[in-house]
This record gives sequence, structure tokens and C-alpha cells, in this order.
Amino acid sequence: MATPPRDERSVATPPGAGESATPRTMRARSRRSPALAALAGVVAVAAALAASELVAGLLPGSPSLLLAVGGALIDLQPPGAKDAVVGLFGTNDKLALEIAIVLVSLAIGAGLGLLATRRPGLASAAIVGFAIVGFAATLLDPTTSTAMAAVVAGVAAIVGTQALGFLIPRVPSAEPGRGDTAPVTTTIEWDRRRFLIGAGGFAASAAVCGLVGRALLERQRQSPAQAAGQIPRPSEVATIPAGAELTVDAITPLVVPNDTFYRIDTALIVPSVDLASWRLRIFGLVDRETTLSFEQLVALGTFEQYVTIACVSNQVGGALVGNAKWTGVRLRDVLGLAGVRPESTQLVGRSVDGWTAGMPTAWVMDPQREPMIAVEMNDQPLPLNHGFPARLIVPGLYGYVSATKWLKELELTTLEAFDGYWVPLGWAKEGPILTQSRIDVPRSSAQLSPGPTTIAGVAWAPDRGVRGVEVSVDGQWRQARISTPISNATWVQWRLDWDARGGEHTLAVRAIDGTGTVQTEQRTPPAPDGARGYHTIQVHVG
Repeated sequence: MATPPRDERSVATPPGAGESATPRTMRARSRRSPALAALAGVVAVAAALAASELVAGLLPGSPSLLLAVGGALIDLQPPGAKDAVVGLFGTNDKLALEIAIVLVSLAIGAGLGLLATRRPGLASAAIVGFAIVGFAATLLDPTTSTAMAAVVAGVAAIVGTQALGFLIPRVPSAEPGRGDTAPVTTTIEWDRRRFLIGAGGFAASAAVCGLVGRALLERQRQSPAQAAGQIPRPSEVATIPAGAELTVDAITPLVVPNDTFYRIDTALIVPSVDLASWRLRIFGLVDRETTLSFEQLVALGTFEQYVTIACVSNQVGGALVGNAKWTGVRLRDVLGLAGVRPESTQLVGRSVDGWTAGMPTAWVMDPQREPMIAVEMNDQPLPLNHGFPARLIVPGLYGYVSATKWLKELELTTLEAFDGYWVPLGWAKEGPILTQSRIDVPRSSAQLSPGPTTIAGVAWAPDRGVRGVEVSVDGQWRQARISTPISNATWVQWRLDWDARGGEHTLAVRAIDGTGTVQTEQRTPPAPDGARGYHTIQVHVG
């Protein structure tokens, strides 16, 4: 009998493969390029992430799986992680976390691509599993719709598995090894160039979808402009006294603009709050539970004050501190509507996204300071990033125990009954702002010319005020000139005129607060209750 012509796509059965019904397929799979299989997995996971972003952007109220996982990681972080991350990345901590999540996801995708050449079903199941993990993460956010989250996770799973199922069979074979004369072909054989073009198209589409989705998510946020017409003019206007601002190039401005004011919080994307439906609830150890709309809140009357606030994660010499003019309602007026019971020892502020901060009731009830529910910042409705529509400003306390943004609830309780968000993570229960100072001019390691030189910066000790500032030049302390304080709740600027001589010099600064207490010299890390130590720099003159 004549031998039938050989099909050019067929492959001889390799030794030992007789037990398989599809030896050709197994051999082809075993020879697929590992690098390109990994690339296929990366592209598939990127497509899944991008699809979730796009759906979240197109459907208002839908969560981003990427942001949900990031939020879960923030909530589940171990003690000390906040200090380390903020120390490394500062106000870019959220961007760094998102990039890390994306990179880890893509690395997992590479592994799934390799797995799919041998166990495609298991690889697809893993993508579905990751979508389920993202869905579970969304449930930790009280503002998330479960139904919407399920839709987003389902789309991500479908897109990811379909992309993987489309790309993996088209991964070209690896080059035969030396001495390997067996044919290397597949049922659907793409050459390397065609595969890379196809995978590149998938990747480009994913990038576009992801960027469009994130842009749409940003556009969903409510504009603070809707509050502009509802806020009455303040009955008490804050003014800046003469001499409060020094004229020094490159010194930190006395009042920091909104767009450059530091931002540290746990929200990867700021909550979107509809002003018409927003309510502030005051409950707990009160005589009568009270709920206020925004209109009712501001109808209580507003006032202005300048207050310097600081993050407990601020390193010595760091920039996580700022001074602004805040307009809002007196916190004690709001608490008075509900009636604070004598047994209440802690006030807890709760954000719309569930974040909490707790402070002593005695601190906010002390008539020597004026805590407020702020609705404006530097004469503008609160920016989204800074807590629109309302936030707490409590002079003298670090933000982690007081400065609740996107305020939703005020609960009166006891210090023993509740710990705010950061306390279980190793931060102190109470967080009064420490006396600190910073050198702004010159910069560390600056190259200076000999002759008259200005050393300048800022110092703060809210709400004790700053009585004086001293500057050390090579161990010799000198009295600096300080600006006229706006109030005890704000920082001051300071300067020292120095006749710089050639050589290497060490400059340091320390502040004396309103009680006469000198800033602590010994260096400590920010955890658990704020960084201590003199800000010290080296400069070269000559």
C-alpha cells in the first residue's frame, strides 16, 4: 500500500508519548518560548486590570479593583510600615503603592503565562481567583456597592482569561536546542514578530483603557464648587499682623497654598461626597443624637483662624507640616447641640470611608483652643484632597489623632472603649504636636560664597506658640530673629544673618516654645508620637 503523503503540519510522536492522545500538542506546548509565554501572561493581567479601571470609570459608583487592593493593604499594614513608607516616598506614598501593586500583578501574570503552557485551565482559574480577591478587597470600603463591585470583578476575570486563552496558543515555539533535529511547529503557528505585534496591540489597548478609566474615575468626584454659594461669610475674620512674614528667598511661605499643602492619608483615591445627601451624625455618650446637613452645619455660623497642622510621620527637617487659613464652624457649638455627657473622655471623628481618629474630649472642650469643623481652606471650599466637604482641625494635635477628612460622624465615647485607626498599628493614643524647627535656607550640602549669608526657616509648637529660635554655627548658638506670630496655633518664620567664612560648616536650629521649653536635642524616629531632634545640615563655603 502506498504511503500517504505527509502533512507538513504533523509531528512525529516522540518516544514515551504513546500514552497521550495529543502528543503533537504536548510537544508543541513544551517547546513554546518561555519568555513570550510570560509576556502573554503579563499582557493578559494588564488587560484585566485595565478593563476593571475602565468599567469603574464608566459606571459611577463602581470601585477600582486596583485601588481596593491598595486600600486593603493599607488597612492590613503591620506596625511601623507607615513610618517606613512615608520616610521613603513622602507625599508620593500612594503613587508608590499603586505602582508596586501593578508591578507585582504583572510579575504574577508572567508566572501564569508560563503555567498556561502546561496547565491552561489552572492559569485561567488563578486569574478568576485574583478577581475574586479584588472583589473581596472592595468590601472593606463602606462606600462600595457590592453589586457594582461584582460587575467590575466579573469583567476583569472574563477579559483576563479570554486574553490569556487567545495569546497562549499563539506563542511561537522556542528555537530548537543544539542537536535537536525534531520539527518544532504548532497547530496555529505565529512567528515571533507577528506574536509581538499582536501582544503589543493588546498591551497598548490595555494602557489606553486603564488611563481612560482612571481619568473617568477622577471626573466622578464631586466638585467643591457646589459648596461655594452655601457657606456664609465668617463672623470673625482672621488677619495677619504686621511683621508676620519675613522677606527671604526660598523660605517656606507663611501661608502654604492649597495645591502645595502636604497630603498624608489612607485614601488612594479621595472619596466622592455628594453635598446634597451628606450628613454629619453626632452620637454616643450624648444627651440626644443629632444629624446635620451641610446647610444646617454652616448655618451655625462660621469663623476664620490660621492653624499649623503636622503629620506625626514627619521626619526632622521634613515637609509634612503646613500653615493655612481655615474657615468653619466651632466644634464645641456642634457638640453642644447633642449635649456631651460628663463620662465622655474621647471624641472620635469618622470619615466617609471608615477612617477614624480619636482625641481626648478634654482637649477639644478646653476654652484655651478653638477646634473646628473646617469647610474652607485659604478662602476656597475645601479641596477634594483635603477633606471636602468638611474636616476636623484641632490646634495642637497631630493629624493622625484629630484631622479627620471627609468627616461623616462624631462619636463621643471613652478612651478605653475605642482606638483610632493608627493606634493598633503602634502609634501613641494621644498625639500633641512636638516643638520643632527646620532650616529652609540654605539647603543641605549647599555650596556658598564667602560673605553675608542668610540662614532661615520655620518653627512651630501649636498650640503653645514659639517664643524664640536659636541657630548653631559649628556649635556656637546665636539668637535668630523670628516673625510676629499670627497666634499660638501657627508657626513662625525665622532668620539669622551670618558672615560666612571659607570651609565646611555645620548648621543646626532649635526652637523655644511659649512655655519656655527648649526643643529636644536627642534624635528619635517619628514612631510612636513624633520625631525629635535638631535639624542639622552641612554646607561648604568657598
